[in-house]
Amino acid sequence: MKIDLSTLVTESRNPDSENIDTLSTLEMLKVINAEDKKVAFAVERVLPQVAEAVDAISAAFTHEGRLIYCGAGTSGRLGILDASECPPTYGTPREQVIGLIAGGHTAILQAVENAEDNSAQGEQDLRDLNFNANDVLVGIAASGRTPYVMGAMRYARAQGATVIALTCNQNSEMSQLADIAIEPVVGGEVVTGSSRMKAATAQKLVLNMLSTGAMIRIGKVYGNLMVDVEATNAKLAQRQINIVMQATTCNHQRASEALNACGHHCKTAIVMVLANLSATEASAILKHNNGFIRAVLSGTGRQSDGEN
Repeated sequence: MKIDLSTLVTESRNPDSENIDTLSTLEMLKVINAEDKKVAFAVERVLPQVAEAVDAISAAFTHEGRLIYCGAGTSGRLGILDASECPPTYGTPREQVIGLIAGGHTAILQAVENAEDNSAQGEQDLRDLNFNANDVLVGIAASGRTPYVMGAMRYARAQGATVIALTCNQNSEMSQLADIAIEPVVGGEVVTGSSRMKAATAQKLVLNMLSTGAMIRIGKVYGNLMVDVEATNAKLAQRQINIVMQATTCNHQRASEALNACGHHCKTAIVMVLANLSATEASAILKHNNGFIRAVLSGTGRQSDGEN
C-alpha cells in the first residue's frame, strides 16, 4: 500500500541542514543545537491544550482512573519511560500510569517490523488492560497517523474515555480522533524524517508536563518537593530525609526519627513534625484530606517557614 508522507511536516526537508554532511564536527553540532532550541517554543504554543489534558488526567486519577500511553517506536518508548518513572517519584501504584508500545516488550529495545501498522493490536492491548471510561488514553505519534495508535484511540473513544493525541503535525488523523489534540510542530528534522530528534524531544517535554502536572494536582507535590517519593535505594532514602528537613526546617535527627516512625512515608513524617502528631494521627488526618499536606496544615493552623 502506497503511503503519502509528502504533506507531513515531520517528513519535510530542513533547508538549514541540507549541507550538514560537509561541515566540521563542531559546526555540525551547532546546527543540531540551533534546531533543538526551537523545540521549547513549539511546546509553549500548545500549553493551553497541555493544561486541558493535565486537568483531564488528574480528574481521572481522583476517580480511580488510569493514564495509558500508547505509541510505536520512539513514541512508545517515551511513553513507557514516563510511566515507569511515576511509581518511584510519586509513590503511585504501578498500574496507575501504563505505557503501551506496538510490538510489546521486545519493541522497547529493538524494532519490531510492521507492528505499528496493526490497528487491531492497538485495540486488543487496551482490552487486555480492561480499559474503561474512567481511564485516559494518550496516543503518541510524531506523524499523527500510526495505525496501532489509532486503533487504540478508536477503541478508547467507543468506551467513552477521554482521548488525547500528541503529534507533531497539525490536523492529523489522530488529532481528529482526539478530545484534546496537542500538536507541537517543530518543523523538519536535521536528518530528514528522523523524528527521534526534535519531534521526540517535544513529545518528551509534553509527557513530562502531563505526568508532573497531574501529580501536582492530586497532591503528590508540596511546594516543589516530591513528598510521595519512595525510598527504593540509598540515594532516595537520603532524599526523603532532605525533603522532610526542607519542608519543616527540622534537623536531620528529627527527620530520620519521624520517617522511621511512619514507615518512611514523607508526607506523614512532614505532618508529624509540623503538626506535632503521632504517626497514626498524621496518617489518619492525611487520609481525611485526600493526601494534601496544605489542607491538613490549614486545618491545624500550621505552616512551615516560607510555605504559603
